[in-house]
Amino acid sequence: MSELSDLYQELILDHNRSPRNRGAIENATRTASGFNPLCGDRVVLQLKIEDDQIVDAKFDGCGCAISTASASMMTDAIRGHACKDASTLSEAFRAVLTSDSDVEVDTESLGKLAALAGVRAYPTRVKCATLAWRTLEAALQDADEPVTTEGADHG
Repeated sequence: MSELSDLYQELILDHNRSPRNRGAIENATRTASGFNPLCGDRVVLQLKIEDDQIVDAKFDGCGCAISTASASMMTDAIRGHACKDASTLSEAFRAVLTSDSDVEVDTESLGKLAALAGVRAYPTRVKCATLAWRTLEAALQDADEPVTTEGADHG
């Protein structure tokens, strides 16, 4: 197994067993929810934004190990960053997961999130990994409607 594949499995298991930032934010400024009807994953994302900075990010919901780990890693990655930077990271992450598995992953810009590129080997799981990120985009845009993975990404 490759080093990235080993890291993928290790991070998925770790963040699924002990999700970071699970719960609710008192006085959240943005909330969005997402649903993957294919497998039943659900996520509610809350953000506290001050001066265009994400000062706190938490999620709750139920889902598979990949969905939970992705939400946990995402909230870690966006906390303390400008909303625009979080949106750029979301686009980059989703682009990697929907690219061909032979496309090289930019581990420098994605950091630990690059390990989730292993999901590309399981196309039906891409929507699980991107659900939290699609929900982040909805929260950043202050969208009223819940996000669904129908017609989104591939898999």
